[in-house]
Amino acid sequence: MRQNGNEHLRQARFAGVSKGGVEPARAISTADFLIDLRPPGDEAEAVLAGARGATIAAAIPFLAAAHLVWAGVLLVTLIAQGRPAGMVPLPLIALLALDFLLWGLVRRTGGRPHLRLQIVLGHALLSGCLCLVIALLLQDDTSLPVKAAFLLLAGTGIAAWFTIPPLLAAGCLATIAGVTLIGSNPVTIGIVIAATASLGVFGLVRAGELISGIRARFDAERVAHTALRLVAEFEESKRGWFWETDPDGRITYLSDEFARQLAGDAEDVVGRPMQDLLRVGVAAAEGVAPGEGQDAGDAEHGLEAREARRLLAFHLSARFPFADVAVRAPSAEEAWWSVSGTPHFDPCGRFLGFRGIGTNLSEQSRSEAETSKLARYDSLTGLPNRPTMRAMLDAALTNAAERLQGCALLMIDLDRFKQVNDTLGHPAGDTLLKLVALRLGGVIGDDGQVGRLGGDEFEAILPGIAEESRLSEIARRMIDAVSEPYEIEGHRIEIGTSVGIAVARPGKAYSNALIRDADLALYAAKAAGRGTFRLFAPHMHAEAAERQILESELREALAKNQLRLHFQPIVESLSEEVVAFEALLRWQHPTRGLLLPSVLVPLAEEIGLMPRIGDWVVRTACAEAARWPEHVRIAVNLSPSQFADAALGTVVANALAASGLAPERLELEITEAVFPADGVGPERILKALKGLGVRLALDNFGTGRSGLGHLRESPLDKIKIDQSFVRGAAAPHSRNAAIIRSIVVLAESLGMDTTAEGAETLEEVTLIRSLGCSQVQGFIFGKPVPCDQALALASASNPSGGEAGFARPPRHRLIRMGALQIGEERLPVRLRNISEGGAMIECDRTLSPDTPVQLDLEDAGRLEADVRWCQRGQIGLRFVARFELARLARSKPTRPKAVMPRYLEPPNKRQG
Repeated sequence: MRQNGNEHLRQARFAGVSKGGVEPARAISTADFLIDLRPPGDEAEAVLAGARGATIAAAIPFLAAAHLVWAGVLLVTLIAQGRPAGMVPLPLIALLALDFLLWGLVRRTGGRPHLRLQIVLGHALLSGCLCLVIALLLQDDTSLPVKAAFLLLAGTGIAAWFTIPPLLAAGCLATIAGVTLIGSNPVTIGIVIAATASLGVFGLVRAGELISGIRARFDAERVAHTALRLVAEFEESKRGWFWETDPDGRITYLSDEFARQLAGDAEDVVGRPMQDLLRVGVAAAEGVAPGEGQDAGDAEHGLEAREARRLLAFHLSARFPFADVAVRAPSAEEAWWSVSGTPHFDPCGRFLGFRGIGTNLSEQSRSEAETSKLARYDSLTGLPNRPTMRAMLDAALTNAAERLQGCALLMIDLDRFKQVNDTLGHPAGDTLLKLVALRLGGVIGDDGQVGRLGGDEFEAILPGIAEESRLSEIARRMIDAVSEPYEIEGHRIEIGTSVGIAVARPGKAYSNALIRDADLALYAAKAAGRGTFRLFAPHMHAEAAERQILESELREALAKNQLRLHFQPIVESLSEEVVAFEALLRWQHPTRGLLLPSVLVPLAEEIGLMPRIGDWVVRTACAEAARWPEHVRIAVNLSPSQFADAALGTVVANALAASGLAPERLELEITEAVFPADGVGPERILKALKGLGVRLALDNFGTGRSGLGHLRESPLDKIKIDQSFVRGAAAPHSRNAAIIRSIVVLAESLGMDTTAEGAETLEEVTLIRSLGCSQVQGFIFGKPVPCDQALALASASNPSGGEAGFARPPRHRLIRMGALQIGEERLPVRLRNISEGGAMIECDRTLSPDTPVQLDLEDAGRLEADVRWCQRGQIGLRFVARFELARLARSKPTRPKAVMPRYLEPPNKRQG
């Protein structure tokens, strides 16, 4: 019983909590006027449909009574004027019967307002038709009373369905049609039509107001119900309670838990003054004076209780809002309450009483330390968070000014952390952040404090340290520590970090300026190639301003058609015919001229434009390559951010479809940066791209961190040898040639093509050719050129005789001894590799190109060939006719069949 009573109190006290909290009613639309014709879509429409159904049910008796009255008036008028009624009574009787039938059907629909409205709408249509029949029967009657009686009969539907738009429209149309049929005076007809239309418009306005009002009441009730539920749940959790007083300070509502502690029952508490209830707690705290069974601590609690009661009484009497006033609980246990309250006034300014909340201060004390920690420290790493670090920085700068010492701020940003999240998931990323925090803390030690700002950003404050040498040494140790490999969930992860350093001079720096300087230094470190640190320098402000301008201009460059593609030719190493072009991005800046990718790409990656620019590059390159001969391919570089885009396959497919370019003519180049160090690679994405039919190339091979396992698992078609191995490879004592050769042999074994990048001298080209590279790319064959020049070069090239997948037939590494017949002279040679079209041999004799020779190999016979090149004891041969590699297979010697001893034969065979 007490529970139900308190529930009524709660509803009475908090029913108005939704005032001001309801969202403004939205504007009425056409769909709202047609809501009666469709089933309710949500709870709000169901409530609205119920209200409208009730309105319809209430209007039906009025409609039937009005039809009965005006039908009688019409018949009496006809009889009084001596005119025969004729067939008029029949539709009138049908109309009345239809009304009573509607009444019965609507009562049977029960709680289905939508069905009820459909029935009424059918009635409106039928009654409208009956009115038209009556109008036709009265068409020859010109008396004004008869017309007036009919008009009132037909207009009854307008009055009955005034707030139901579909029914109102049906009534207005029936009335207008009937008046038009029986009317003879155009002016009268016009007046009636105008009046009917005005009533219809006014009815629509009124219907809109009613619909809006019903929606507003529903929203208010929903918010109030939610508030009541939240209040009830909060009270049931026993973490706090609500209270309310009247203007005289007497309790009108009190939560069950609070009432139980005070008086045991909410009904016993209601009506008592608020101060009298809290006086119990004061008495319990005061007890007796010290020396009479109470120590000084208890007396101190009594003083605190009296002061709290005095403060609370002051607020209640002065009608001031108060918060977190601590009062002693009236229990024997050590417990305190925190009471807060707000005065409430009506629109006229009259005081209505207080409403407030109370909490158990004992529970709050137990959780205070944890709450404070969560507010000041990062929950993942346990390091101070951004606000705490800012407060520490302010204190450090103040202390530095007083002690006349410097203070250093280090901004730390992790490199390649996003790739860990993308490939291994956020749990692995969270574990990595924890380990990074431990390492950073170990480097800083007692010299300062490390904090996490958010994401992969950290910060370190070093009070009293301003020497650049010491800061540089700390930054180096920090980078080395973070760059050490991590073992997480069986994966080996390698990341890096960049550090920006700013130093505050004593009394001459503020937090905002120091943070800005450290951020600029961090950006300079990242622009220098990451994995390094930079100390702030004044010129960085100008560079930052310049960069900001460049960023803004780059965001508009694509829309203003300022981006260009230049194409660098890739030639076949033997024939030196153009077999492909690499698309290279350029920015035709209106004032800075042509900007290269070294400036453009890092900037686009930094501001997140690279995926969008990369999509444009793919589409434009495919469209341009579609104009070239079919034997010339196009190579397009994919940035790591573009490669990580889930829509990459769709972009490539759309570009191929739009341009009509054959998929095998598109070669997508990726760098080793897309392969993580732990061996979990993007093979799924590569296989999806390969499924489109395009070719895949690994760019800058040998300079990244990928393993050989990626070559085995990834569906690559080509390896591009980085220019750092090509340049200087022809110099004496250079090891680059051996590295190139090993890469070529590896690629051949995997069935891949090879391209040597950066060839600039004839010696390098000759060496690359002798080492077996399939293709060469470099300034010696051409610099990147605009599209029209690329089209001219492509059109002038001749198709290669190699297979579709390679620039020349695949070779097989095979070491055998043989002989080379040159005229009458026979020289011993050693075969290094061979293909269907040629071979490479080792021979001490120097031969001129185009010298006809015969290569004599054991079990393969003599092969007619021409000398293509000769250098450093190696000779490249081109066969005159296609050679079948199967001829090189040595026949296996037949081994004698062992005879089974007789004692091992089965008995049946021994008997035979």
